[in-house]
Amino acid sequence: MALIDDALNPEFSEVPQTDAAAETAQRQKNILDPGFDLTLRPMRYPTFYGMYQDAIKNTWTVDEIDFSDDLVDLERKLMPAERHLVRRLVAFFATGDSIVANNLVLNLYQHINAPEARMYLSRQLYEEALHVQFYLTLLDNYIPDHDERAEAFAAVETIPSIKQKAEFCFKWMNSIEGLDRIETKEQRKSFLLNLICFATCIEGLFFFAAFAYVYFLRSKGLLNGLAAGTNWVFRDESCHMNFALEVINTVRAEEPDLFDADLETRVREMLDEAIECEYQFAADVLAEGVQGMSLADTKVYLQYVADQRLAMLGYSPQYSVKNPFDFMELQDVQELTNFFERTVSAYQVGVEGEVGFDDDF
Repeated sequence: MALIDDALNPEFSEVPQTDAAAETAQRQKNILDPGFDLTLRPMRYPTFYGMYQDAIKNTWTVDEIDFSDDLVDLERKLMPAERHLVRRLVAFFATGDSIVANNLVLNLYQHINAPEARMYLSRQLYEEALHVQFYLTLLDNYIPDHDERAEAFAAVETIPSIKQKAEFCFKWMNSIEGLDRIETKEQRKSFLLNLICFATCIEGLFFFAAFAYVYFLRSKGLLNGLAAGTNWVFRDESCHMNFALEVINTVRAEEPDLFDADLETRVREMLDEAIECEYQFAADVLAEGVQGMSLADTKVYLQYVADQRLAMLGYSPQYSVKNPFDFMELQDVQELTNFFERTVSAYQVGVEGEVGFDDDF
């Protein structure tokens, strides 16, 4: 009771900080400063808290997805080349989001020192788990054969085009894995490259290219369940990118010297490598000849997406190409009740405003 009485006493005051402690407190203003700030008041980065609140409003569950029409399509409507496309696509999905989740836990959560930002990362981790559940359910429905399903889950080891993409991810994960503190300029640039890679290359290129295959099939009235689930995943991934870019912009404002010519050169090289990885995957996906999608157009599309990512980072375009896929312009992913869907899924209120493919893709 004495401690409570003292705390309520107007004359009560905290123990004065030492000069060293006061200097540390004064210096602890940057989001990448080592430490583990636990205090939400005063809130240094309210934008991140707002993103967390928006993500909560955008909640969905895998149980809402109906795969019954998909099974009919797979058996009766898809051409052999389209079936090959779908098999490769779900094999990539089988482990893609698990890789992203691992990077969140092993690297990003540790070094983004803002409790409101870590709240968003916690929500993102839940969403990545939800995506894994969606793709698991997808594989269970699409691939009833146990041996074929096991092969899909082992794709990062057995399918060269998917293995190459996984190795690209692991390279950037391993670049800062085991680094307990990011203090030097080079360490912080390495962290930025990791974050930029996972925002613009993994989620922003690999997954968005995969979405293009899904929306191509949807434009033909095929695989309603896959399209419905992808709409939700698209929303989540867009929010994940926006969060990562907000962290990047925060670091740019706090430590502009990190954003030098060297960083830009490395980012452009990274995107070139990501395009090459995704192009090899596209060559595999389209190997049997899918009518309506060409490998040449797919490469242009990847370059188009890469330019959008560069613009989001504040850099000039590198390829200056136009979107070759007209069907992407027809996809209204903000309104989730459309001609090809069978259930209403647009009742959530999380992401407001227009989603334009010219902006995100």
